[in-house]
Amino acid sequence: MKQQIIAWVGAASVVMLAGCTQSMAQPPGHGAMSMPTASTSGTKAAELRAGLNNLFSEHVYLAGAATNAALGGREAEFKAAAGALDANSVAISKAIGSVYGEGAEKAFLPLWRRHIGFVVDYTVGVAGNDKTKQDKAVNDLVAYTQDFGAFLSAANPNLPKSVVADLVKHHVVTLKTVIDAQASKDPARAYTALRAAAGHMQMIADPLAEAIVKQFPDRVRQLDRGERLRARAPGRNLGARSSSGFGGWARRDVAAATTRAILSEP
Repeated sequence: MKQQIIAWVGAASVVMLAGCTQSMAQPPGHGAMSMPTASTSGTKAAELRAGLNNLFSEHVYLAGAATNAALGGREAEFKAAAGALDANSVAISKAIGSVYGEGAEKAFLPLWRRHIGFVVDYTVGVAGNDKTKQDKAVNDLVAYTQDFGAFLSAANPNLPKSVVADLVKHHVVTLKTVIDAQASKDPARAYTALRAAAGHMQMIADPLAEAIVKQFPDRVRQLDRGERLRARAPGRNLGARSSSGFGGWARRDVAAATTRAILSEP
């Protein structure tokens, strides 16, 4: 089992390191809610928050799917989940890049992928009952939280390094709980832990969205004014939503594309 997982991880890592940049469908329009007046749920700030929550919670569910398949010895399922997980990582990096530029996007993606690699290391350690490997992976993940906190804090002064690091550490701990439950073959505990881990991501997505809006308030207000003007335009279909208004939250490609567009330069 241990050798199997290591082999799968090696194959998946090749895909990740090569940059599994699956192209995401771009929405046909750039409007938001087709309402004559703006509401709290229809603002660009709210869309940004919803988009980041979508992407971060998806990250947890896909990570849980990958580790569960690996621990269960389901090779094809593991590879598929790992590919989807990396596509999610690319989407998150593009959302970051839409705000802070291509340089930040390129720096964020390998940084984000690194913690996924450490999670995989922990999973391999659990599968092989290798306590030393498990402990090293946990230590690597804890150290990673400081690097991630430093990255976001440098990009946005409204995100203190210590606060970000603590939130990411909680993410790591909740995901570890999921893996431990999966390894113990306790599906009820595993799925309860998975829901808790996904729910925790709101504690990362919400402050990140709020900090971005606080950092770029004029840009957000300008986008909202543009949406209100378009909503009042003659012939506007007041009963319809454009694809970038998060009407179809289940479509993660649209959610990712919308989030990237929210704070893009006009």
